[in-house]
Amino acid sequence: MVNEEDRLKELDSYQVVDTAPEKELDELANIAKLICDVPFSFITIIDKNEQWLKVNSGLKFNKTSRKDSFCQYALNNPNEVMVVNDLTKDLRFKDNPFVKGNPKIRFYAGAPLATPRGNVLGTLCIFDQKPREISINHRKALFALAKKAMDHLNHRKLILEQKNKIESNADELKKLTDNVPIGIFLLKKNTNGKLSFEFLNRGLKNLQLDISYEKWQSSPELGFALVHPEDKENFSKNLFDSFNNLKPLYTEYRFKSKNGYRWHFVTAQAQKSKDGSVRLYGCFQDINNRVELEKAIEQISFDISHVLRKPVTSLLGLTQLIHTEKVIKKAELREYVEHIKSVSLELDSFTRELYAIYNEKRKKFNTIKK
Repeated sequence: MVNEEDRLKELDSYQVVDTAPEKELDELANIAKLICDVPFSFITIIDKNEQWLKVNSGLKFNKTSRKDSFCQYALNNPNEVMVVNDLTKDLRFKDNPFVKGNPKIRFYAGAPLATPRGNVLGTLCIFDQKPREISINHRKALFALAKKAMDHLNHRKLILEQKNKIESNADELKKLTDNVPIGIFLLKKNTNGKLSFEFLNRGLKNLQLDISYEKWQSSPELGFALVHPEDKENFSKNLFDSFNNLKPLYTEYRFKSKNGYRWHFVTAQAQKSKDGSVRLYGCFQDINNRVELEKAIEQISFDISHVLRKPVTSLLGLTQLIHTEKVIKKAELREYVEHIKSVSLELDSFTRELYAIYNEKRKKFNTIKK
């Protein structure tokens, strides 16, 4: 006996109820009609309350109530073709509205659409308006055609499951990338030269760009127009060199943010498609903190090598002079000490000033970092 709850649950997994016609199923039902020489052939799907005509070769409606369907009686027999030679002589069907009224069906044969688990989703069936019989070979043909129809539905189910899995994974990936504080993109250049984003994550909102996500996504050129005027030529050259010659892209540039220009870098890999279009898979990131730090380090190096050199050189000269003196008079020693004191004060003053300057730079850098 069929477990109806389990059958309905499995039927739902096929996502086939109330769906559009499919050529492969239409062809199988038509073959059944031709083999058995009948006017009507159908592929039915039976849910909780209704029977859906997935393939309909002659009726003007696409569903009936389950209680009026012939195929409901085939649900308990996944391995048999149900045949009723004269519906008017069968107690189950003699008062059926499709027997008593139009289209006055008299003959029915239905082969079960059985899943690998043994649940019957519906049937591949044939009708005639006159009583008749079919041969053993006709029954075998109907059963084989129903199996082919089920193979199609199983393959269709697998594709839908894979599609749902891909969509689910893509949705999870998008959620992840939307929370990454960098811009991740897939930029396409058509054969006519038109640029379009096939993917642009919302994580770039953390970059405080002077353009909305929606505007940039709809037109890449709007975003690229915010590159600093002095960097545009090099940026454009590197971008299209990657597109045209499939070279890896890496370039640094200033980009307009809500608080002025900030340094960014972009890195990407180009790939050409069969249709001639080229896609760039890459990311861009704010590197303003790094650039500010590099500038501060360069300034420190300059100050140490140029400003500190004078007093240090003076101290070295005085110590060398003292070292070469065989006898140092008291007055000369006092003079040396005064020189050393003067240079030391100069060095102390400069180091204090240097500390104050770079303490301010550190505060500024920490503010930018936040």
